[in-house]
This record gives sequence, C-alpha cells and structure tokens, in this order.
Amino acid sequence: MASELLANVYISPAVAMRRPDGQVVGNWSPIACTLIHGPKTAVLVNAPFTTAETEGLADWISQTLGKKKLKAVYVSHGVHDFLLGLPALRKRFPDITTYVTQTTLDAIKQSLQPKALAAFSAQFPGQIDQQPPADQAAELLPPSNELEVDGHKLHAITAGQAAVENSTIIWVPSLRLAVCGTVVYGSVHLMQVGAATKEKRQAWIAAIEKVEQLGPTSVVAAHQKSGEIPGVWHLQRTKDYLKTFGRLIESGKVKNAKELGAAMMEIYPDRFNAGALIVSSRAAFPKPNRL
Repeated sequence: MASELLANVYISPAVAMRRPDGQVVGNWSPIACTLIHGPKTAVLVNAPFTTAETEGLADWISQTLGKKKLKAVYVSHGVHDFLLGLPALRKRFPDITTYVTQTTLDAIKQSLQPKALAAFSAQFPGQIDQQPPADQAAELLPPSNELEVDGHKLHAITAGQAAVENSTIIWVPSLRLAVCGTVVYGSVHLMQVGAATKEKRQAWIAAIEKVEQLGPTSVVAAHQKSGEIPGVWHLQRTKDYLKTFGRLIESGKVKNAKELGAAMMEIYPDRFNAGALIVSSRAAFPKPNRL
C-alpha cells in the first residue's frame, strides 16, 4: 500500500551578510525547509532565520497544507541559521512545538547566549526577531527520538560531525526520505569552518555513510540551490567535495588558503556561495596564511 505521507521542500533564498556600515560582504546560503504531511497533520524540518524569509516560508506552508495542521517543527542542529526564524513562525502557527535532540538543545543554549546571538545578528541588521529565553526555545524529543505524522514515524538520528558537530537527520521510512540538515549539501560550497581538520572531514564522510546505510531514495540537503531535485547523488557529491578539499591540502598541492580556494573554484565553478569556500579555506590554513 502506498504511503499516505507526502513531502514538499521549500528553498528559502540566500540572505546578504553585511558589515556594520551596511556593506554587503557575502551571502548566507539558501536553506531547505522540508514539510512532511499526512491527511491531517504535518511536521516541518528546519526553518530560515530572518523574519522576512520565515514569513515567505509560512505563506508557502499555508498554501501547501490547506486545512491540514502544522503541529511541530524539528530543528536538526543548534546553530543560528535553523533556529532564529522560529519566533516569526510561531506568530503564524501558534500551536506548533519545536523538538530537538539533547545535543541540539545544548547547542541552542550556547547560540542564544547574548554575545553569540548579537555577533550573528549583527550581520543581518533589523532582520531577526527577538528570541525567547534559551530554556523556552525548544523541547526535547521523547526518549524514542521519534515524531509521528498521522500514524507514520519520523526518526531523528544523530549522524555526528558534519558542518556542525552532533548533526542530526530525519529519516522517514515510509517515504525512504532522509532530510539531512548540514550532513549533506546540494550545489553550494560546503561550510567547513567547524570541520577544518583531516579528522573532522573524515568524521563528516562517516556521517554521510551512516545516511547511505539507511538506503534512502530521496535526500534533502539543507543548503542547496533553488530547483535542485532531492536526489541520492547529493550523498556522493558531498563526500567527493570533502575528499577533494582534503586531498588538495594533504598532497601539498596547495600551500595556503588562497591557493586552496582557487583550486576548489576551478574544480567546482558552478557551486553557489564562494564566501563559504573562502572562510573554509582560511580555517584549513590558520594564520599567518590568510587570503
């Protein structure tokens, strides 16, 4: 019998990052928001962080669901980009509950510390809603680490180190769908500042292989271009990118961040957001080798 579940993906557009003087210095990559819904209810996986982008998402949710009820949001990591739009989303859907794993909740508490929140928000002046106290931002999943949509299970699985440590995914067995957060990327340069060593790149590859072992037929990458299909090839392409990045460093073919960035741009000319590549290259070659 065919699954009664459906899944739709909304790509929230890239957001310009600015200096205090207003000068644009780069972009935050687009964010994929996945809506999993049955005949009556729905769960959203991840949301954007600015108020305007979240309002665009909310409009899309209303159009997509009709009379169905959005009952919950799952956030796959505790960094600001999937978190800070939730107050705006709650204004439109006041009955939703936000669920996270314990490691994500711990990270949220750090992200919502005043200094960390101010540093991130300063790049997007006037675009982010006031945040709740950290202890009110989200609730822990039940001990099963499962959510339910009209009788179908959604499994939260900790994949491990990726762009963010303790990254999680949502696995939907009845759809063979893996909603991968930042474990997997689409045609966007990977953000590797938090995975700047050989060991962490290897751990990230292991996290992707953990997803592969589930046998998905659809894979949603958290950062991707608009129009990309949620294909399983995102798994291998993300691994290949990580291996290429590491091989350039470890072979000695590149000697500094500038050479690394240039080499990756030559290999991957069509990926979006060169800024993510630049800062990742700098992280791989700490001072004094700076771009």
